[in-house]
Amino acid sequence: MIGSSYFVSEHKGTIAAFVTAVAFFVLYVSNHQAGLTANVATTAANKGVLLAFVAMAQTLPVLTAGLDLSVGMVFVLSNCLASNLVFGTPLETALGVVAVLLTGSACGALNGLIVVYGRLQPIITTLATGAVYYGLALLLRPVPGGNVNSELAEAVTGQLPGGIPASLLFILVVVLVVWVPFRRSVLGRAAYAVGSSETAAYMSGVPIGKARILAYTLSGLLASIAGLMLTFITYSGEASAALGGTYTLNSIAAVVIGGTSLFGGSGSAIGSIFGAFVLRTIGDLLFVFDLEPFWQPLVQGVILLAAVSLGAIRLLRMRNRLDVFT
Repeated sequence: MIGSSYFVSEHKGTIAAFVTAVAFFVLYVSNHQAGLTANVATTAANKGVLLAFVAMAQTLPVLTAGLDLSVGMVFVLSNCLASNLVFGTPLETALGVVAVLLTGSACGALNGLIVVYGRLQPIITTLATGAVYYGLALLLRPVPGGNVNSELAEAVTGQLPGGIPASLLFILVVVLVVWVPFRRSVLGRAAYAVGSSETAAYMSGVPIGKARILAYTLSGLLASIAGLMLTFITYSGEASAALGGTYTLNSIAAVVIGGTSLFGGSGSAIGSIFGAFVLRTIGDLLFVFDLEPFWQPLVQGVILLAAVSLGAIRLLRMRNRLDVFT
């Protein structure tokens, strides 16, 4: 009983995001003219997973009490690079995928190195590097276009036996391969410690620099996976500053809705995934209820403001901020 109560307390943000996402999706399919079909579920899953990867990328720096404003531009850069490399023979396609993932990881590692060794604020650092990454995307893809391996794209964005969206299995694999090992590793626990209290972490001998660099590196990796996913969905690449900016802001919103504290040290990438699905389903609900498009950013803004306010109220009610981690 005590164990279950602790679990609910520890993961209540993730649980709340999951319940909200399920409720919104049920409301969506109940009012969709086609109902719950394999195609409707697959389309919704693909859109949600796309934002979920960017939200996961944003979660890692946030856990260290940072904020990565370049995730959207790494996402766009990876999309443009993938549209140039991820096609041809199976070997050429595999090498292209590896090149995209390595590029995203390198972008994230550069962010971490500048933050740690340059001693600059993460927001300023990633705002500057994001502009550089966008410039590289423009060099790669000055006009929209490109190609991608259609068989691989169909395998990732299509349907599994029984009509299950393949993208859901894809993100599950990424969670098991990237997030779970990070969360259970020494540097993963160090990242939480840094976000909780950098001074206490330093006094305890926590490898602060390594934890931050790893968090930003994995952030770049996850953003590049999102760029690959976008290429698989659109079969093309586009250096769109508006798209990068939108996904950056929405990733922050998804992180907050998923229960991760912007103060750092508390939260989960899994909660951010459900937060991303909440945001995506809001857009779908506005569509099925035939509301004007301008309502979407308004509703998203209200939800984000409410989520941030609830988190702030919780901290203000505490005499000792460390109580949030107990």
